[in-house]
Amino acid sequence: MIFRYFLTIALALAATVEAAPPKSRAVEPAPSKSRPAEDAFLRAYEAYRAGDPLKLARYSAGLEDHVLAPYLEYWALRLRLNELSTSEARDFLARRAGSYLADRLRSDWLKALGRRAEWQTFDLELAPLVQDDLEIRCYAWLSRLARSDDSVHEEAKAMWVEPKELPEGCTTLAEKLINDGRLRVRDMWHRARILFDNGQLSAAQRVLDYLPADEAPDSRMLSQAASSPEKLLAAPPQDLARRQVREMVVFAIVRLARNDPRAAAEILGGTLGERLPEPDRAYAWVRVAYEAARRHMPDAGKWFKRGGRSELNDEQLAWKARVAMRNGDWEMLRDAIDPMSVTARQDSAWSYWYGRALAAEGNAEGARAYFLRISGQPHFYGLLAAEELGEAVVMPPPFAPTEDELAQARAHAGLQRALALYALGLRTEGMREWLFAIRTMDDRPLLAAAELARRAEVYDRAINTADRTTHVHNFQMRFLAPFRDVFREHARTFGLEEAWVLGITRQESRFIADAKSSAGARGLMQLMPATARWVAGKIGMQYSQERVIEIDTNITLGTRYLKYVLDDLGHPVLASAAYNAGPGRARRWRDVKPLEGAIYAETIPFNETRDYVKKVMANTLYYAALSGGKPLTLKQRLGTIPAKAPSDKFNEALP
Repeated sequence: MIFRYFLTIALALAATVEAAPPKSRAVEPAPSKSRPAEDAFLRAYEAYRAGDPLKLARYSAGLEDHVLAPYLEYWALRLRLNELSTSEARDFLARRAGSYLADRLRSDWLKALGRRAEWQTFDLELAPLVQDDLEIRCYAWLSRLARSDDSVHEEAKAMWVEPKELPEGCTTLAEKLINDGRLRVRDMWHRARILFDNGQLSAAQRVLDYLPADEAPDSRMLSQAASSPEKLLAAPPQDLARRQVREMVVFAIVRLARNDPRAAAEILGGTLGERLPEPDRAYAWVRVAYEAARRHMPDAGKWFKRGGRSELNDEQLAWKARVAMRNGDWEMLRDAIDPMSVTARQDSAWSYWYGRALAAEGNAEGARAYFLRISGQPHFYGLLAAEELGEAVVMPPPFAPTEDELAQARAHAGLQRALALYALGLRTEGMREWLFAIRTMDDRPLLAAAELARRAEVYDRAINTADRTTHVHNFQMRFLAPFRDVFREHARTFGLEEAWVLGITRQESRFIADAKSSAGARGLMQLMPATARWVAGKIGMQYSQERVIEIDTNITLGTRYLKYVLDDLGHPVLASAAYNAGPGRARRWRDVKPLEGAIYAETIPFNETRDYVKKVMANTLYYAALSGGKPLTLKQRLGTIPAKAPSDKFNEALP
């Protein structure tokens, strides 16, 4: 077996060099007397991350029959990727066929083959790849170009409009298309604008470096447009005939609009704007309007109109639609949704709001047709659409998997590996393994897998897996409530609705007690250190970072903070937004007039917070329904957000 042969050779090599310690040594996990195999696996993982094949081999010895042995094989091969032979790769892929690691190695190997332009092997190995990857798509296009397949040129446009830095394979493809004359000056500027719009300045600069010298912008002007746009616009160049000069002026206007849309609008509406060609002026107006819309500025709608016939992307159209919602302009709302791409128009949000627009204009039948598209779907807009149709929320009886179905779930190698990884604290790897394992499952196997995760107390996988069913459901699994007695006690103590507290926690951590976010939030209710410390000080609790992940401590601090925020803002929708983005932002996002709760939620500027608030409010409805009481409708829960006024008094000390 190749893996065992490699381990034997590597162990022999390790013995010859162990006497000479490396200059730097990675910190290794502390050993545990009770779990020697698990400790060895974790040390092997650290060796892999450190790029040390000798230590990896040493710690892997004796683990060939471990449930996670495929990871040891994969790591050993991955560290030798650039020298991996075809026979070695194919041996692993054959023995681990259908597994997450086989697909992952195939992806890694395909990229290595692409870099070396080994197209014959690349083409043979591409078809079985499961998970999509932009860089591999680019290598596939390069392979076809090597076979003189000119249809690639049209398809590759999808790569060229990616709003981010391109990976190595796509950069190679782009350079070939440029050298072949398939990507021209106008294409360079088109991509540069996309990158500028998305704040990808370094990536845009690299695109502009491909321009011929006589078409490239002045580097000092580009730097000024990026860092001090107001200075460039205060003394703009006199000659706007050359494209590279005009583009820098337009870029400066767009850059200024990111911080001060009104100042950008004043410049664009003045003599400088009049000097720009109409397409450039219209493009700039759309960018100014977009930035203004995200700040809820009253002139955003007017500025969108000044964009004229400029083509808006889906994100810009979405914000034009949100401006229309806040203004109660139903015609403008439909005008914003109509030009969206097919994919965007199918989003439940725009189905619902298009129906609302038709209803407001007296077209009841048209509105009903749009509501019927999404009614019954168990999400925010599916619930609102059902309420518009007069339908009550009815949850089906929970499906319980049979013993045979549970046995099949327990025997599933991918699920076994995922749960083993979770048990070792390797949550990212465990999640990836789990998602790959369930990707093709039907409803009943999904619910059996969810039950398996619940019994293992991997609550996030249980909830998310149950969320994927389409016909057979278990809403008790979708809306699990571990530690419910603790939540109930603290909700009662602070006068909070238990269902709302559970809805918040489900969205924050999926009830993973030791969850930690990339920003540093910790525990069930994902408390930031500063917030936890502030609340602890207010209630006289001794604060320590270690205690924050304790279940009772975390729920105490989280529910008390929710109480502070709810008392301060006076509305659960505002308090939900504040819990995610901070009280100051939640206040600023109100309007000068009372606002329907659903409109407030949909027009939150932060994508994460907008999604968060909608899901929290839908979660709350389901938790309330599952508790057996008579639940309020979602529309009743959303209610009306009070208007903001200069006389408003808030606790500015709230973190």
